[in-house]
Amino acid sequence: MAELGHEVLGVETDPDKRDQLVAGKVPFFEPDLQELLTTHVESGRLRFTDDYAEAAAFGDVHFICVGTPQVAEGMGADLSQVYSAVEPLAPHLTRPTLVVGKSTVPVGTAPALAARLAELAPVGADAELAWNPEFLREGFAVEDTLRPDRLVFGVTSEAAEQTLREVFATALAADTPVVVTDFATAELVKVSANAFLATKISFINAVAEVCEVTGADIVDLADSLGHDDRIGRKFLNAGVGFGGGCLPKDIRAFVHRAGELGAEGAMSLLSQVDDINQGRREHAVQVATSMLDGSLAGARIAVWGAAFKPQTDDVRDSPALWIAGQLHLRGAQVSVYDPKATQTARRRFPTLRYAADAVSCAQDADLLLHLTAWPEFAEVDPAVLRDVVRRPLLLDGGNSLDFDAWRGAGWTVRGLGRR
Repeated sequence: MAELGHEVLGVETDPDKRDQLVAGKVPFFEPDLQELLTTHVESGRLRFTDDYAEAAAFGDVHFICVGTPQVAEGMGADLSQVYSAVEPLAPHLTRPTLVVGKSTVPVGTAPALAARLAELAPVGADAELAWNPEFLREGFAVEDTLRPDRLVFGVTSEAAEQTLREVFATALAADTPVVVTDFATAELVKVSANAFLATKISFINAVAEVCEVTGADIVDLADSLGHDDRIGRKFLNAGVGFGGGCLPKDIRAFVHRAGELGAEGAMSLLSQVDDINQGRREHAVQVATSMLDGSLAGARIAVWGAAFKPQTDDVRDSPALWIAGQLHLRGAQVSVYDPKATQTARRRFPTLRYAADAVSCAQDADLLLHLTAWPEFAEVDPAVLRDVVRRPLLLDGGNSLDFDAWRGAGWTVRGLGRR
């Protein structure tokens, strides 16, 4: 928002994170974000506080950008962070203002939040709520913010729509499509998009298992499907399944909310999508075990990748870390390397071993698992690595390495759904 020309005050209640932000340091990895933060903290256009009264006095528009994780004992979304952001802010809103929700919430949340906002704010209903779902991809969040592929405004007044058009004037001037709609539709857009993408991934993974038992090749098959413009090639990469902080918890929350609304039958498909996805992780463990002649006891296994996908240090619900953890629990000695996520992985799974680079990770390994498709892994010379490992066995969990090159260097290579 500062890059787009706005004066921005960020509210961060975690003192450690706030101190890092004030110092111009991003407390997580996201490409290009550090440079933007440094630029605009130094310019004074971007500041941080923990004071809601200061935020209320400062802001004409307040974006709520907090997490909605899965509840600890269930499938629904935990909205505590959303209310914990709105309720301390509302009592300080003494002039007309727009509060904009960006978090992914169950449909029906916005009207309840709008009522709570009007109840607590001294200005009453002039503290208006709008819903503007985010569509940021981790690893591409800066690009997706500065040049979004669409904007969705869930509003109840023309004034709220006009304010959002002013906020996003740069994007709208670049002919970014905009959909102006109601609260319920705006709340459903992000979770529906994630559910569709998750379905596409689980579909190709289910077909990959058929390929394995028939001798077909899932990459050739996906390429063939992708030429159909009704289907497209994106998200048709078979592998160990999806993870991260969005897709898994969003589809579960969607199914849960549909059940609350009496439409659970319509969402039964997503339960199958989730089951297929979880099964891919166990399938990878089974394939790895079979490559080691059926026994993991004492085997040395190198795992390339800990983040749930490249270009992030996010290890939430990471298939790579789950697989590494299961191999460890079943008797293997597991070494993990990730270009950016080693430290976050170490905090989540401290019992695993962690290496400083890809080559040392594979030292004396009986099996190498390639589970997160970072570009640097594709640059490793398989002939050089052949002299480092104990057994030249590779399981490529994302089917993204050059199988011919690895096989030509003397490796036995397995992919999921590959010949």
